Amino acid sequence: MTARVIDASVVAAAFFPEKHSAAARAVLRGTQELLVPDLLFAEMANVIWKRQQRREIDSDEAGQLIEDVLMMPWRITPSNELAAAALEIAMRTARTVYDCLYLALAVRSGEVLVTADKRLVNALTSGPLEGHISWLGEKGIV
Repeated sequence: MTARVIDASVVAAAFFPEKHSAAARAVLRGTQELLVPDLLFAEMANVIWKRQQRREIDSDEAGQLIEDVLMMPWRITPSNELAAAALEIAMRTARTVYDCLYLALAVRSGEVLVTADKRLVNALTSGPLEGHISWLGEKGIV
């Protein structure tokens, strides 16, 4: 079985109606192991909170959504194991350390980060990390 690193943008697209929601759900339901840094849970809790604050979902739905996120079969890597590599990548690429935690996990595992963040993909397309990142909207991702 191969694996994929999944960032919060893909999980959010799977849980909320967005342009690539069907592709995001297919990635999460696929047979590949899903690798994430523990940062994913804080990011998803924040996404859910924002949606609740905008009244897109109610408190009960918010609670159920975070439970669904927590119950997914993730292979979780603690952020402290990735922080030094993420900082190095961030300094080289001028991307946030948050994004670079996912990239550091992809590099460390030899896998590809799947993201719905097109700007992140565009920023890294011509560099040494190009082989470690894919956009959710690309054909063949699922």
